[in-house]
Amino acid sequence: MASSPCPSASISSSLLCSASSSSSFRHGLHSLFSGDFGGGSRQRVLNSKSSSCARRRRREGSVRRAALNTSTAIDPQPSFANPEPDVASFKLKLLSAVSGLNRGLAASVGDLRLADSAAKELAAAGRPVVLSEDLDKLQGKWKLIYSSAFSSRSLGGSRPGPPTGRLIPITLGQVFQRIDILSKDFDNIVELQFGTPWPFPKIEATATLAHKFELIGTANIKITFEKTTVKPSGNLSQLPPLEIPRLPDALRPPSNTGSGEFEVIYLDSDLRITRGDRGELRVFVIT
Repeated sequence: MASSPCPSASISSSLLCSASSSSSFRHGLHSLFSGDFGGGSRQRVLNSKSSSCARRRRREGSVRRAALNTSTAIDPQPSFANPEPDVASFKLKLLSAVSGLNRGLAASVGDLRLADSAAKELAAAGRPVVLSEDLDKLQGKWKLIYSSAFSSRSLGGSRPGPPTGRLIPITLGQVFQRIDILSKDFDNIVELQFGTPWPFPKIEATATLAHKFELIGTANIKITFEKTTVKPSGNLSQLPPLEIPRLPDALRPPSNTGSGEFEVIYLDSDLRITRGDRGELRVFVIT
């Protein structure tokens, strides 16, 4: 008959196991609160923290990339593919096109086309003309440097006027416009030279065609003729001026109404471009 285990031995063994478990539990608590993880446990926790940090960095990187993509889509960078036109370069282009044409008297069909194109480019590049706001810019004496009407070889352009050329001894000198915005005076001033038989010297004179002007719309001007004054110059400058009054309406031909209109298509402090009521292009510079 087998003998049963000794009760005292079993109780002793159980107490030893309990004591050992209690000691391990206390050591574990101490290690936990003191932060002292031993061996393998510490390595597993470190590995776990490292993996967590890596995942967090990946998530933050994804968020930053998404934010950058969203910002680019919402607020694109400004484009400079179409800069503002350079008005100064268009002015230079026009002045180059009309130089050497003797105010238009020597202009060919190609020259007329080139000057007209350059004037349109400059007018489009500049701001719209509003004469009621820019009236002070009209004030002064302007020198004519080009007129497409002179290509007809007539001093009157598209209107009746004395022809120029070798057969008619009239030489056109400088042409000016003198504008007074207070008195509304608008004078066309033309320097002329008349040929004479040898041995007499040439006769020089300055003709002033006096007008009054008024604004029509935003960029148009209407001028009304009043009189013509011819003042001899050169060797005959001591002679008094000759005043030619305006013809009565009944004596004027129907084509000569004594008035005209033109549009100012470009205007700044030193350059003015006009388009006449018959399409003639004129370019002036301030003197």
